[in-house]
Amino acid sequence: QVQLVESGGGLVQAGGSLRLSCAASESIFRINRMGWYRQAPGKKRELVAFINSGVSRGYAASDSVKGRFTISRDNDKNTVYLEMNSLKPDDTAVYYCNTIPPNDWGQGTRVTVSS
Repeated sequence: QVQLVESGGGLVQAGGSLRLSCAASESIFRINRMGWYRQAPGKKRELVAFINSGVSRGYAASDSVKGRFTISRDNDKNTVYLEMNSLKPDDTAVYYCNTIPPNDWGQGTRVTVSS
């Protein structure tokens, strides 16, 4: 199965932006649907955005990120992105990318939003 490596997380102030990247070990062209998930401390992992094959932009899966987060994919670079704007402290979590349904989980990338 494809290996996925997330990067781009960090510490940012509320209202700031980050772009996360998910680099795949092989072509993602034929992967039907991919997503970004997150797991906040003490909470279950949740899907925040997903993108289908054949399109460059996807959809928010959670009302809490709608209008602020944008998922996109670049099949030529085998990379999926998550652009996060207007970040809030509630967005603090470890972010993971994976297929939908998910395969094995990677290490994720930590995002911390300070108030």
